[in-house]
Amino acid sequence: MNVLRSLGQAALGAVLVTAGTGHLTTQREEFQAQVPSWFPVDPDRVVVASGFVELALGAALLATWKQPARRRLGMLAAGFFVGVFPGNIAQFAERRDGFGLDTDTKRALRLLGQPALVAWALAATRAEKKH
Repeated sequence: MNVLRSLGQAALGAVLVTAGTGHLTTQREEFQAQVPSWFPVDPDRVVVASGFVELALGAALLATWKQPARRRLGMLAAGFFVGVFPGNIAQFAERRDGFGLDTDTKRALRLLGQPALVAWALAATRAEKKH
């Protein structure tokens, strides 16, 4: 099971590095669709800031393997996913297209992905149970 957790952690780190890179480069405009219209900060600044956070979290997940730091990092990543969830809700509620999410059904299904990311971050970084 420890190998599966390590693979899960490394995969999540890679996903976050990839997403963070996209925030800062080719997908920058697409990510702006997830910034709520009511949020009082320029959407591009939000996308850039969240991209740097994703890069940092991803790199840390790829480099941190000892407990309890690993567990704390998983909790930070889960907290980040919770923190950006209002953006996913806003994209659905405001019917904003982005990343091929061009129907209400697709945007609604995307909402289910965020709790899965939270669970992934927590499961991949939790400590082994001592018997």
